[in-house]
Amino acid sequence: MNKRAGIGFYVFLAVFVFLVMFPFIWVFLTSIKPPGEIFSSFKWFTSNPSLESYDAALSNRPLLRYMLNSFVVSSLTTILALLFASFTAYAVTRLPIKGKGLILGIVLAASMFPQIAIISPMFNLVTDLGLRNSYLGLVIPYITISLPLAIWILSTFFQKIPFELEESAKLDGASPFQTFRKVVFPLAAPGVFTTGILVFIAAWNEYLFALTINSDDTWRTVPVGISMYQSQYSIPWGDISAATVIVTIPIVILVLFFQRRIVSGLTSGSVKE
Repeated sequence: MNKRAGIGFYVFLAVFVFLVMFPFIWVFLTSIKPPGEIFSSFKWFTSNPSLESYDAALSNRPLLRYMLNSFVVSSLTTILALLFASFTAYAVTRLPIKGKGLILGIVLAASMFPQIAIISPMFNLVTDLGLRNSYLGLVIPYITISLPLAIWILSTFFQKIPFELEESAKLDGASPFQTFRKVVFPLAAPGVFTTGILVFIAAWNEYLFALTINSDDTWRTVPVGISMYQSQYSIPWGDISAATVIVTIPIVILVLFFQRRIVSGLTSGSVKE
């Protein structure tokens, strides 16, 4: 018989959710305050809510352009990372290849390198290829840092697929690529989808490469663009707060809209057959 959660559980849950959401709540409340009230008062709520900061956030800097850049770069990174990672994970987990553990170990070691350690060679590579201030100039380093994560997650899902299904496809005359495309990949769809969401969010939030490689304001992404709102003598916290709310909403909607698939993907890889 299942016991119902007591009042203490709900109190703890409410406090936990509040602590997690507190930064975003504070940013939102700051964004609707009149600019003159942000520094003159530390009250939670304002008696004169205003959208002036939102208007300034959209007019003082090309915020919509930043969002478009982030969307394009994140989408291209996600598509290419899933393409390469799915083939790699399938080969490592399903094909008779020697040194599988070594390959996954190298992949794991690659994910341990901090971004600052590879920023110099990556900057030189992108510069030599003439790809600075372009979408592809960011997609290349983003794939580099997202592939290890994608390969490890997809390897977990591919390992959970029964080998009997793959053997049946081979008996019917399917090639390894046909087996991957028609059997393994569709069954691992929840994991692929979850991996894609994680890669997209990581690319959307990346700052260091975007700051270094795309110095032209036209090609800046959201994190770098918002950091440029500040001037030499002042920091317009109202504009920054409003811009933060605007760029966070698409990610929140994306996660909420696909939350069932994300949860399904995160849990299905942990279930033993």
